[in-house]
Amino acid sequence: MKNSKGKVYLVGAGPGDCNLMTVRSQKLLSQAEVLIYDALIDIPQLALIPVTCQKIEVGKRGGKPSAQQQEINRLLVEHCQLGKQVVRLKSGDPFIFGRSSSEIQALIIAGCEFEVVPGISSAFAAPLLAGIPLTDPVMSRCFAVMSAHEPDALEWEALVRIETLVILMGGRNLSEIVWQLQKHGRSPETAIAIIRDCGRPEQQIWIGTLSHIVQQTTGESLSPCVIVIGEVVRLREFLIQPESTNMSHTPVTANTSQPLAGKTILVTRAASQSGQFSDRLQQLGARAIEMPALVIGAPSSWEPLDSAIDQMSSFHWLILTSHNAVDWFFARLQAKGKDARSLFGIKIAVVGKKTAESLRSHSLQPDFIPPNFVADSLVENFPDNLPNCKILFPRVESGGREVLVKEFTAKGAEVIEVPAYQSCCPETIDPIALAALQNQAVDIITFASSKTVHNFCHLIDTIPEFSLSQNWLEKVCIASIGPETSKSCQNLLGKLDLEATEYTLDGLTEAIVQWATKHQIHSCALEGT
Repeated sequence: MKNSKGKVYLVGAGPGDCNLMTVRSQKLLSQAEVLIYDALIDIPQLALIPVTCQKIEVGKRGGKPSAQQQEINRLLVEHCQLGKQVVRLKSGDPFIFGRSSSEIQALIIAGCEFEVVPGISSAFAAPLLAGIPLTDPVMSRCFAVMSAHEPDALEWEALVRIETLVILMGGRNLSEIVWQLQKHGRSPETAIAIIRDCGRPEQQIWIGTLSHIVQQTTGESLSPCVIVIGEVVRLREFLIQPESTNMSHTPVTANTSQPLAGKTILVTRAASQSGQFSDRLQQLGARAIEMPALVIGAPSSWEPLDSAIDQMSSFHWLILTSHNAVDWFFARLQAKGKDARSLFGIKIAVVGKKTAESLRSHSLQPDFIPPNFVADSLVENFPDNLPNCKILFPRVESGGREVLVKEFTAKGAEVIEVPAYQSCCPETIDPIALAALQNQAVDIITFASSKTVHNFCHLIDTIPEFSLSQNWLEKVCIASIGPETSKSCQNLLGKLDLEATEYTLDGLTEAIVQWATKHQIHSCALEGT
């Protein structure tokens, strides 16, 4: 993004949830030198900004003071001409009621380079998040989007003939909207939905009809909201999760099935392994930011593993303690022109459900899975006589625990350790993750291995530009997948807030949900005192 001449990016922030921003928008935010933003931009999005970035709020919230458009234009040109990388962050999409034309014209006149980056408009996101389709083969063959900031300027006679209407900036003028629609022929029983704070944890929805919606929302602050009018609103009853269905005339919170709504969670797994875990957290409402603290790659030499594969028939057991070990072992087996048939007569022990699933993906069933999903319980519960038992143990090249080999050896087994892969510390931190940490916007940090704890601490302790404030850990929940990882958290971070009961990613997810629920209940109790 660095450009000595300066450049302005007109960026769409989306409807409010950082997870609904484009990847490019998030990247530009993480590299901005100057941020000029509207008041509607959500606080979590500002947490993505580097601490060194100059932030300038220019208002644009209805009923509150805002900078004049000419002043906004001047700020954009001025900072661009100073050689800065400027992000002009707009709610939704820059070209949908974003007033971008004036800013672009000012930049063109001044000879400033610029780029427009699209965003998801609340006009489309709010109905979708509320379970309301804007089109339907029978009920809605078209829809219109409009601003009701100046309702007198709208052509109501034409609008009432359109099956579905999507109205932005209409909360303050709801009575006028309803009156105009009925005056020009729309039935009082026409369905209407008001969606406030779409895409945020506090999102609320009112469902009603034109005849009752004003009375129904009396005393409520509706802005910022999106109003949907048309029979498609009635389809919501059939298109949302059963537990969320509520057609009453009271606000409906849309995140009842999202216990992690509003939480920002840092995931420190390797980039190749974090996807499913991050996706699950996001399904539960969290904003998951990936900060890989491991880089998985080939070992420094394949010779020890190749030699073991050539002598495979001499082993009694093969022990695999991670899905990395499974993947890299079988990849090397295939590279040598062999397959699972080479393991005929050899028993296989694995640690953990995910490791077992990885093994099954190679059409093999494990002969033994220890009950506690940790390597230590392998020896305690091993189903075979260990004296004179020859075991192949493909593992990480460095940094793995030595106790397993020592205990097997002490009981008479011959353990052949071979490096199957290597896990190293990354050289840098993802800029979005770094900005979130430096802005103290992270609620939970998850660690799925001791090595991720060590590497995380190495990055933030030894690289000056990655340093954090002294009290950065004060309000952060440290979440561990199991006992050994917990020890590393205590030793290196000085705290541990939760440990999974079942030492798996599913167990870790469940523990995080329980912690968040308990934390929310405690917060509500404090507010009520």
